[in-house]
Amino acid sequence: MNRIDCTPAATHVIDQLIAQHGPLMFHQSGGCCDGSSPMCYPVGDFIIGSSDVWLGQIHNCDFWMSQDQFEYWQHTHLTVDVTPGRGASFSLEIPMGVRFIIRSRLFEPEEMAKLTPVHIGPFEEIR
Repeated sequence: MNRIDCTPAATHVIDQLIAQHGPLMFHQSGGCCDGSSPMCYPVGDFIIGSSDVWLGQIHNCDFWMSQDQFEYWQHTHLTVDVTPGRGASFSLEIPMGVRFIIRSRLFEPEEMAKLTPVHIGPFEEIR
């Protein structure tokens, strides 16, 4: 069971960004305001910390979250979507007039038992 997915609209934006910037990755830090939104970067432009949690991939892009944020979201299925508007961040989609957002729902108990393990840090250990 995946912890994270993306909508067709988000996939379309990701395709455009990959065409322009090459391979991408996502990170959600959990800071205030735009810091709590998923941020999209070219692979290698954001350094994964030893406490960041890898949730999986969306459209072949790794998705990471700060461990503090993961503690709040670990029982939640996340879906990356886009919405019109301009966030105040360094995320790649901002010049397109859209921004990535998270939609969420709680996992059902039977889904919790089937979740894909997460990775802590740059693929060093599995939880």
